[in-house]
Amino acid sequence: MATIDLTEQSFAQTLENNEIVFVDFWAAWCGPCRMFAPTYGAAAERHPDITFAKVDTEAEQALAAAASITSIPTLMAFKDKTLVFSQPGALNATGLEEVIQAVKNLDIDKLRAEAGHQHAGRTHGLPGAYPSLRYTPRGITLKPRPPPNTYSTKESTRCLSSAFTMKTSPRPAT
Repeated sequence: MATIDLTEQSFAQTLENNEIVFVDFWAAWCGPCRMFAPTYGAAAERHPDITFAKVDTEAEQALAAAASITSIPTLMAFKDKTLVFSQPGALNATGLEEVIQAVKNLDIDKLRAEAGHQHAGRTHGLPGAYPSLRYTPRGITLKPRPPPNTYSTKESTRCLSSAFTMKTSPRPAT
């Protein structure tokens, strides 16, 4: 299956209609993005059960800002509408395949239950509060995420409702 192009208008619907969605944030002028594109395209062909999408950060600046993209390429993976992987940098074919298998094998219900126990009493419902997968040359690890209200003013919380929007913590008094 070929990759699809996402826009701010199609982002939420794509997450809603697909169990697993990988999103490559890229730009035409970005050398590492151009190097990663064939690897990403080949993975899309090998895994027709997964939706592989691309966001052109130049054409979709609001979406890139909402996703807090500060470096490209950035690869994100969503499972059941929950962000489970987000990492800048181009992966090689082996690394991408490891991330794909880790996302496929991830028990999202168990992950949500564990996150619920860790953050008992908090009603945030934000995907960014769940732990996420992290790729390193040594393999895939599960990286816990802090609850949204512990983020600094420079960090953001990713919210998925009817659209992909960004919220920031209030600024402390100076």
